[in-house]
Amino acid sequence: MGVKNTLQISQLFEVFSREKRALTLSELARQLEMPASSCLNLIRTLELTGYLYEIGRRQGYYPTGRLLKIAQTISANDPVLDRVKPALQELRDASAETVVLSKFRDEYRVVYLDVLDSPSSIRYTAQPGEVRDAYCNSAGKALLSTLEPKEQARALAGMKMVRKTERTLVTPKAVAANLLETQRKGWFSNLGETLPDLAGVAWPFKLGTEHYAISIVGPLYRIEPNIERLASMLRVACAAIEQKD
Repeated sequence: MGVKNTLQISQLFEVFSREKRALTLSELARQLEMPASSCLNLIRTLELTGYLYEIGRRQGYYPTGRLLKIAQTISANDPVLDRVKPALQELRDASAETVVLSKFRDEYRVVYLDVLDSPSSIRYTAQPGEVRDAYCNSAGKALLSTLEPKEQARALAGMKMVRKTERTLVTPKAVAANLLETQRKGWFSNLGETLPDLAGVAWPFKLGTEHYAISIVGPLYRIEPNIERLASMLRVACAAIEQKD
């Protein structure tokens, strides 16, 4: 199976996740922006392997529970999540905010490995697998801080920095200065840099040879006044994870 087919399969399941209903061939083809014949071949393959079923003639298709069971088995045996999940849950419960575990992927972009939602009705929401720009993301900044100075400078110089709000830092010099300033305070933050009302505070930790970051994310009006308390909780949690290594 080629890269294109793999991408189409992942996009198909994302469509079902977004729509939350059975979808006809024409609806799937339209949303996937592919010819109906190619979409039908994709559907037939997923039917044969047990991932989709037709709910009724011409009534559309829907995923079976097979994908969920496989995903649950994979997640339950993730070597990193198995070690850090208790700390993430404690942070979520103590802060009452959304907690995110992140790591660098190629090109120094941040990928979310796990997301524990806040119990609050007004909260930050995201999904594992989502990718963010490091220069304006609290976890991204925490991960940038783990790089050697020359590597950090190269990483920042290679980033396309776009002003997303009035607070977004858009030059390598400004981001580097922000990293030094906030690290001295004991945290890395995004205070309205991606969305005006969104904030996050983060801290890195190391497992083996790999660096990760945990961030606490929520509305700016809740995060900013409590940033020192939240940062202290993060540092304690990250230190405890490293001690188990």
